[in-house]
Amino acid sequence: MYNNLKVLDVHGHVSVPLSAMGWLAMILGSNTALPSPLEPTPEGITNPTLSGVTEEEYRSAVERHVSYIDERQIDVQLIGPRPFLMFGWMEAHLIPAATRYVNDMIHQQCSFFPDRFVGACQLPQLAHAPDTTHCLDELERCVGDLGFGATYVSPDPEGRRTSPGMHEPYWYPLYAKCQELDIPIIVHGSNCLDPRLSVVPHNYQLGFVVEQYLATQLLSHSDVFDRFPDLRVLVCHCGGALDRWIATDPHVSQKNLARNLFFDTCAHDIDFLSAAIRQRTPQRMAFGTEAPGSGGTRRPDTGRTVDDLVPVIDSLGFLTSDEKIAIFNTTPGLIVPALAKA
Repeated sequence: MYNNLKVLDVHGHVSVPLSAMGWLAMILGSNTALPSPLEPTPEGITNPTLSGVTEEEYRSAVERHVSYIDERQIDVQLIGPRPFLMFGWMEAHLIPAATRYVNDMIHQQCSFFPDRFVGACQLPQLAHAPDTTHCLDELERCVGDLGFGATYVSPDPEGRRTSPGMHEPYWYPLYAKCQELDIPIIVHGSNCLDPRLSVVPHNYQLGFVVEQYLATQLLSHSDVFDRFPDLRVLVCHCGGALDRWIATDPHVSQKNLARNLFFDTCAHDIDFLSAAIRQRTPQRMAFGTEAPGSGGTRRPDTGRTVDDLVPVIDSLGFLTSDEKIAIFNTTPGLIVPALAKA
């Protein structure tokens, strides 16, 4: 809680036992689109042990997640896939099955603690499809049947820089459906197979920066929001990178996108985060932590993990009290209405 208001976190990822990911390895190794062990049969029966994990083990992983966000003052969190495990480079005929399993795991976590988590779905993205129509069935299943409140999108699911830019007509069917369903798109990078970056440990993080920044530029300079005026898009990690130009420079879009394009606060360096809030403006920033995720390093001065961001943002003297409340509560609820209702 913050000032007696719920802290709403727009950036979280599903928590499962590591062994649960063995099901995806089985799909890859067998080259077979196996049915999700968490999806009910026509008789309404699920058998999670087919994935090699018991329901108790799944639940235990989620309970650890709840304890983690409790310690960081987070009341409700939007959870989606773990982006570096989206494996968008796998054979195209395997992607729908893998995606369905991930979404079933997200739904299971939300069902364990429905007042703490809201689901955001993974989509079976194919960069070389004619457009994004192939994603709509799974999107509608997740929103209509599973009650999800948002969808994740990777700007480059294969990690090879082969996807159409997010301003291109390829994306229009997805934009139209998200506008119709009144759910936001969460833009988050995924895998990075750029051979130049193979020497860098965890190089997917560099892919996140590049793809999220490119998405920000392409969306803000294009006519996407003229075509889809009610579409809401949130770009993770403060938009990937910051602009190096002054606000009136033509390299920076001069459009007013305050109703459409938002950013989260998931950045661990305080100077970077402060600059991002100033540059994006507090009104377009939504609280996001990725807790638990890559933020387990502890700050030398406080001993707190770097994803413990409520006290960090609260300490930023250039923000007014109303701006802090907007970041922690109002803006996340505006972007993802399901968070405010959880």
